[in-house]
Amino acid sequence: MKFGVIVFPGSNCDRDLVWVTEGLLDQPTRLVWHQDTDIADLDVIVLPGGFSYGDYLRCGAIARFSRVMPEVVKHAERGKFVIGICNGFQVLTESGLLPGALIRNRDLHFICDRVPVKVENTRLPWTSTYDPGQVITLPIAHGEGRYYADADTLDELETNNQVVFRYCTPDGAIDAAGNPNGSLNNIAGICNRNGNVLGLMPHPERASDPVLGATDGIKLFESLLGAAVAAV
Repeated sequence: MKFGVIVFPGSNCDRDLVWVTEGLLDQPTRLVWHQDTDIADLDVIVLPGGFSYGDYLRCGAIARFSRVMPEVVKHAERGKFVIGICNGFQVLTESGLLPGALIRNRDLHFICDRVPVKVENTRLPWTSTYDPGQVITLPIAHGEGRYYADADTLDELETNNQVVFRYCTPDGAIDAAGNPNGSLNNIAGICNRNGNVLGLMPHPERASDPVLGATDGIKLFESLLGAAVAAV
């Protein structure tokens, strides 16, 4: 499985992702500059965290107009895999690949922490190696990570099982105490209806290397590899 990590001006988690996919999982990976348009050879597109274009105007709003993004949209429409992490999630909502928006955190300050997250949907290529309802710990680092959508969109997400991850308490309760940024319905990550596009604010790549003492995140990438093998 060949990975491509998009690099926008201001991306700062691109090398972290390359370390996971190529360094830990031994998968061919290349960095794709945001002005490039040839991504036909790639199976998985990763939009990394960081501060694309300095987060001027609105997080992800300028990156959405990079030359590579129409090709990413076509990649997703062909049923290929796309994942956006943190700033990448913001870019996915701005580009229309995922519904809703990420807005200023509830308390209007940047949050950098490790938080409990519940895996809500394990019937996806991204999450098949997790247990249903499993509580994992992932890092977060964002100032605009509060998921927002109108009532109809939220109903559709819930009805179609598109909510993949939710913030929770350590014992798995979905309530205000386990919601670090005020996201509606405690949403930490969602997918599109086909399940091939995933966006999440927590950073699984920062919880993948045993050297760091945290490996809950690597199962997301291992799940995807397992799904690819099963499809052969």
